[in-house]
Amino acid sequence: MIITVEDYKKIRQMYLSGKSQRQIARKLKISRNTVSKYCEGFAVPWDRKVPERETTVLTKEVITFIQECLDEDKKEHIKKQRHTAKRIYDRLVVEKGFNGGESTIRAKVKEIKGLKAKVFVPLIFLPGEAMQIDWGSAKIYLNGERITVNLFCARLCFSCTPIVLAYRRQNQESFLEALVRTFNFFGGVPEKVIFDNGKVAVKEGFGINAKKQAGYTALSAHYGFEALFCNPAQGHEKGLVEGLVGWSRRNILVPIPKVESLDELNQLLENRCLGYRSHQIRGKKASVGEMFKEEKEQLRVLPGYKFETAKCSNVRVSTYSTVRFDSNDYSVPTNYCGSNVSVKGFAETIEIYFQGKVIGTHNRCLKKHCSIYSLEHYLPILETRKRAVFNAAPVVQNLPPEFINWLKKNTSSHKELMNLLWECAEHGWKDVWQNNITQANFPIIPHQIEVDSVNLSKYDELVAKNRSAKCR
Repeated sequence: MIITVEDYKKIRQMYLSGKSQRQIARKLKISRNTVSKYCEGFAVPWDRKVPERETTVLTKEVITFIQECLDEDKKEHIKKQRHTAKRIYDRLVVEKGFNGGESTIRAKVKEIKGLKAKVFVPLIFLPGEAMQIDWGSAKIYLNGERITVNLFCARLCFSCTPIVLAYRRQNQESFLEALVRTFNFFGGVPEKVIFDNGKVAVKEGFGINAKKQAGYTALSAHYGFEALFCNPAQGHEKGLVEGLVGWSRRNILVPIPKVESLDELNQLLENRCLGYRSHQIRGKKASVGEMFKEEKEQLRVLPGYKFETAKCSNVRVSTYSTVRFDSNDYSVPTNYCGSNVSVKGFAETIEIYFQGKVIGTHNRCLKKHCSIYSLEHYLPILETRKRAVFNAAPVVQNLPPEFINWLKKNTSSHKELMNLLWECAEHGWKDVWQNNITQANFPIIPHQIEVDSVNLSKYDELVAKNRSAKCR
């Protein structure tokens, strides 16, 4: 029977008033043994001892086997191939016929290892003193396709103001661009930036001995912050941003967002981070936004010169009118064949320059050994290569098969075909197909093919130039 504090109070009061143990037991309907135990006050009901039981399944042979497994791990000294408690339990069942529970083995392994809970020191940062950054990943739907994006997360340590940016790849160009965008978002630069030992920032070493990559060295010098690195496997050293990675996945990216571009996703992320400023963190004196106003005054002023985050190279245009960057080939207008050009590889785009002028832009390809062609780059030469049109890689890559078949059946001359291709370059094949089918009163053919979108606005001038040259 469980004796409550109220029962204990009645037993003590009745005993002190002169009642016998028999009378107390009869009155309260409690056994005489219980009354005898508590009446004189030598025992209390809230102090119950848990009996220590000797686990019979943990024989000397079992304990020796556990110790041998742990000793073997120390001898091999392979960090990622060590016995877990589960593995020891499985081996005991198979090799020793152990019939006890897994929790029993877990407790014994913990006892033998002498594991203790880690103790962390609470930290306090001054306004503008430090910012923590980290990478995470999440699933999204981009143009209907489910992909994994990399999330660059940054958080000021005093106010806990966050910013999250999405990139397709976690490379140095993305890393440097994300930092520049972060400083612009906060409107200033903290004294320190705390990061782990990722290869995008660290060339070799780790922690206090880490050597920065050349790009990160230049960026830290330009913005005037001190780059600090955590010790290996010590995520608590940047716990603020570690929490931000999980928070952004659970609170912004659930349900899984469906977007048409990374710009749309980044706008969603930025809006939610701005909304977080109204939140007040437990233990903080004010809301995140109010504390950010205080912190922003202490941030260092942004430099006047725009830092170049792109990966740059100088290359020669090949006979196929392409330039190679990061193992992939990107097209340029055919009149630059054989010229020396400059290529800038940004996080998501490729820009190609000739004598300071942009002559080509492409969405950056994340695959290897691919060729990316813009249709309008090759139209001038296709004007004179009549038999090559339908086998030309720029045509096949940028137009779906059903549209190409339609062109074959519904163009009566090479001139008419080229006019339609020029319209495709200017307005997109979907609009051209739609307009011509409507005018000819043909049924619209349903299709499921998706093609990479091309930003044609930057080529309008080039297209006009090529057309005028063609007319001359």
